[in-house]
Parts: sequence; C-alpha cells; structure tokens
Amino acid sequence: MENPSFVLRAVKDVLIEDRPKPLLQDPYDVMVQVAQTGICGSDHWLILYHSWQRGRIGDYVLTGPMVLGHESSGIIVEVGSKVQHLKAGDRVAMEPGVPCRRCDYCRKGSYHLCGKMIFAATPPWDGTLAKYYVNAADFCYRVPDHMDLEEAAMVEPMSVAVAINKTADLRAHQTVLVLGCGPIGVLCQAVAKAHGAKTVIGVDVVESRLEVARSYGADHTFLPPRGDSADPITHAEKVAEMLKGEFGLEDGFDIVLECSGAEPCVGLGIFAAKKGATFVQAGMGKENITFPITTVCSRGLVIKGSIRYLPGCYPAAIDLIASGQIDVKRLVTHRFKFEQAEEAFKLVKAGRQDVFKVMIAGVQ
Repeated sequence: MENPSFVLRAVKDVLIEDRPKPLLQDPYDVMVQVAQTGICGSDHWLILYHSWQRGRIGDYVLTGPMVLGHESSGIIVEVGSKVQHLKAGDRVAMEPGVPCRRCDYCRKGSYHLCGKMIFAATPPWDGTLAKYYVNAADFCYRVPDHMDLEEAAMVEPMSVAVAINKTADLRAHQTVLVLGCGPIGVLCQAVAKAHGAKTVIGVDVVESRLEVARSYGADHTFLPPRGDSADPITHAEKVAEMLKGEFGLEDGFDIVLECSGAEPCVGLGIFAAKKGATFVQAGMGKENITFPITTVCSRGLVIKGSIRYLPGCYPAAIDLIASGQIDVKRLVTHRFKFEQAEEAFKLVKAGRQDVFKVMIAGVQ
C-alpha cells in the first residue's frame, strides 16, 4: 500500500483503504510520516466519535469519505522549498488546525477563531490517521530528543489544557475547580498546579477517574451525589454548597474549568464560583441546557468559552512534558497497531471505566 488511511465512509462505516501519497503543493508545507495518534475520549475534542456515530460535528456535516484522526506526531520525510526551520528526519508534534492567516481574527492573534480554518478530521478535511500527512511547516513543532513520539502525540490534548487555563487567565495562589476528570480535565488540573494554583479540586461521577485526578495535580477530589432530575438547578445549588463546605471554601472558587459538558456540572460550577470568578466552558455536551443566568449576573461572573488552542500553547505544552513537570504517558491505558484502528475506536465508544487514553501506532 502507498498510503494506508483509516477512512470514515458513512455513519458507522469505516475501513482502511489505500490512498495516493499526498503531494507538497505549498512551498511552506512539510510531509510527515505519522508515528502515533491519540483518540479523543470524553473531552471537548470528540470529533472522531461524533463523526463516526452521527455523521456530523456541530455545523460540519459529513458528505463524503474522510480520513479520521487529529492528535498526531511523526517524522518529517519531505519539506517544501521555502521551509528553513525543519528538515527530513525531524520528530514533530503536529498542530492539526491551520488558519488562513489573513482574516481579522488571524491578524489580531485569535487564529483559533478563523472561519477558514483547515482542521484535520473536520468535514470536509481529511485527518491524520494515514501513513503520510501534509501539514503547514509553522504548525509542526520539533520535540526534544528525549521525548518519544507517543508523548509528542499527547502534546495536542496538553495544548487544549494549556489553552483552557490561559483563557481563564489563571494566576498563582488561586483556587481552581475542575469539573470532569477525563484526559482534558486532569491535564487542566496538572497545568493549573504547574502555574501556581493554591488549591485544585477535581469533580467526577466515576471513582476511577477521581483516582487518576488525585495523582495528577488535584489536591482533593469530590464525587457528587446523584440528584433529582425533576429539579436539577436546586440540586446543583445544594451540591455546590456541600462542595464548598467540605473544603472550607464557603466563598467559592476563583476559577471554574468545566471540562465535562454535562449539564449538572455546568450548574454546579456556576453555583460553586466565587463572586467575580471566571468560569470557562470547555466541555461540549448537549447543544442547549438549563443555565442559571441570574446567578451569573448577581455574582458578576466572567463566562468564557474555550476552543482548541491559542498562540503559544503548543510550545508551552511541549515544555511542560519535556521538563518532566507533567507525565502524559501515565494517561495512556491502551495501545493499538494501525491495522487495529477500528477496534480502538470501538473501545473508546464502549466507555469502559478502565479506558483513559487510547493510542494508535503509525503504519509500520
């Protein structure tokens, strides 16, 4: 096979097919032989799972076959004629979204909001689960020699966590509540501690994830009680009071990072926030939810959304991993060969509690 690729042809219809080896069409592009690719599990990058199951990602609708994957690392095998900072043989982490660089958003430094973003595995753009992938050279980041390529693939979710903390404008000595202890949640906890947070508390409904959180930057964890779905707002308010009381934070938290997308957690986070606190919504769940907007106004909360990465997040993520401050390899629980890609996706879909981060090796 010239370029084996893991392709989504239609909803629940995937296979490995041979595609032509891509060509370098831009002198500032590079070709990467993909080495490792992570699968998004429960975080706000559920592109792969939503595409496979429903054929759409928000406004993006699957209309034709598309290669999956976006959390990848690899080795450069060819560089464009104008690329100077990279060469064949360099080991890189790939930022999977390339903006236009010309619109108002890009020009003011908000390239993550670019309306013409080409993002891997977002219809109609092919993803990285292939032998070869062409990316813009300035969105490929060389990693130190002591970082392996599995760690380099984990730079993508680490960058998401860095962006969430940066969106929150987190400062040293602040108290931080992280809702959802999946891969993005625990990485947010670790980044918050690395940035000097005084107290970080992780919340999840799965005890095994709380165990991971306790070893990954959370000073404390909290397992919320199940509530009465007939009155979710009242329940969220009661749980918030329990949470604050248990940890002696009656005034609430300085920063709330919502990484689950679950409606009960959103309400809990709003009620647990201190007056004037910053609440960052990163998790994606139901498109429309019941939201305690009066509490937001009366407490003067700052509400922000976080999507993908901000400028500087990839280099910062590489530094956090390379320096040993955050050990991402402990998050990888399952590893598959490229030929087992469909099996890997099914494992993620099953939602087993022992599955945290799944990696797919490149074509050998």
